[in-house]
Amino acid sequence: MPKRILHGTVVSDKNDKTIVVQVERRYAHPLLKKTVRTSKKYHAHDADNKFKVGDIVRIQECAPISRNKRWIALAE
Repeated sequence: MPKRILHGTVVSDKNDKTIVVQVERRYAHPLLKKTVRTSKKYHAHDADNKFKVGDIVRIQECAPISRNKRWIALAE
């Protein structure tokens, strides 16, 4: 099965080798047909600590690295 890739914005880089990425998705409400925006935060592995707050990054699914980390950060 292919690995999922998501696009998001870095909202935290305070942890060592970890960034928090906020991914926003839009969808049409099933009844009202209005566009709804929802966001979710993912912890991603950043081995070189090269991403900073505000950067737009891609994250790719991977095997669990720690309790919360199941994604790897890729350059946009």
